[in-house]
Amino acid sequence: MAVAVNSAVKARQSDIAALKTLAKQAGEAAQLLKLLGNEKRLLILCFLAVRGEMTVGEIVDVVKLSQSALSQHLAKLRADGLVAFRRNSQTLHYRVADKRALRMLQVLKDIYCGDIK
Repeated sequence: MAVAVNSAVKARQSDIAALKTLAKQAGEAAQLLKLLGNEKRLLILCFLAVRGEMTVGEIVDVVKLSQSALSQHLAKLRADGLVAFRRNSQTLHYRVADKRALRMLQVLKDIYCGDIK
C-alpha cells in the first residue's frame, strides 16, 4: 500500500513540475496555437509539411488566396519563425522551419485525416 501511495505522490509531483514548465511557456504555446488557428495559415503549413517546399505561386494555387493575402499570412508565419524561405533568382521557396509546428501538424493529421499518408 505504501508503494502505491509513493508512486501516486511521485506522479503528482511530476505532473506539477510539468505544469510549472508549461506555465513558463504558456505565452509561446498560445502564440503557436493562434497562428495555427487561422484556417488559411493552417492549410499553408499543412501543404508545406507534406510537400516539403513550395513556391509562392504553388501555395497560391492550392490554398486559393490572392498573392497579397498569402504574403500577409507568410509574413506572420515568418515573423514567428514557423516558416523560412530561400530565394532562387526571383522565386521564393517556403518550408516549415519550426519543429513544434511540425509536431502539431502531425497530431492534427492523425486526428482529422486518419490513415491518409
